[in-house]
Amino acid sequence: MRIDLHVHSTASDGTRPPAEVMARAAAAGLDVVALTDHDTTAGWAEASSTLPAGLILVPGAEISCAVEDPSSGELIGLHLLGYLFDPAEPALAGQLLALREDRRRRATEMVERLRALGAPVEHSVVAALAGDGALGRPHVAQALVEAGVVPHAAAAFTPEWIGDGGRAWVAKHALDPVEAIALVRNAGGVTVFAHPGAATRGPVVGDDVIASMAAAGLDGLEVDHPDHDAGTRARLRSVASSLGLLVTGSSDDHGTFTGDRLGCETTAAGAYEELVDRARR
Repeated sequence: MRIDLHVHSTASDGTRPPAEVMARAAAAGLDVVALTDHDTTAGWAEASSTLPAGLILVPGAEISCAVEDPSSGELIGLHLLGYLFDPAEPALAGQLLALREDRRRRATEMVERLRALGAPVEHSVVAALAGDGALGRPHVAQALVEAGVVPHAAAAFTPEWIGDGGRAWVAKHALDPVEAIALVRNAGGVTVFAHPGAATRGPVVGDDVIASMAAAGLDGLEVDHPDHDAGTRARLRSVASSLGLLVTGSSDDHGTFTGDRLGCETTAAGAYEELVDRARR
């Protein structure tokens, strides 16, 4: 089986609608694909109703979390993949709504900062790029591209613009990962720590944080990810083994934002089956 447990659609910051993501997943030879848009389950219905024959959909979400760095007091962002939970469970649904609402507040403030820096970015353009989806920094980055400020979206994620701690960067509301794990578990789901070693994106948490998440019920680590080099993967496999965590692999595909890379990293069938089994208990 070819299993990709982390992909995005226009329900958040992917560039392709859920139906197209499903069609492309089947064309890429996947047997299982997880739709994990940021802080939302809005794409589930379309993905499920347009699922190609033979393709299994794992409904999920990538949940915004953060922990405090004890040495600096600053927050370090991290993402938790929740799978197979009840989207109507009130506590989890309420927190996801709060995260989405704060995303719009954050984008508005980033646009204002960009405009103060002389970048001719319009709120209406950012909103149009996001559509009905959960608004994220990639939408602001694309607006910078369309305004001619940067040549491509990746160039926006720098200290000069909206990279972490950058001139126009704005902090966002995020959950404590232990709280988020409990919310997903109480909604009947399972959890995996997304790209825990992706240092090119910004500061990453230490193994002590992963251990505390494991103690809280974390199910797995996303080890095989495009942002992890060989050394990082080896270290994370060791961490997962020592903590009894499952190892997953995923493309983290965002459509054209990430080069249409569905299926470039995959999860072993045994790990996938164990996640599904745990969600059924």
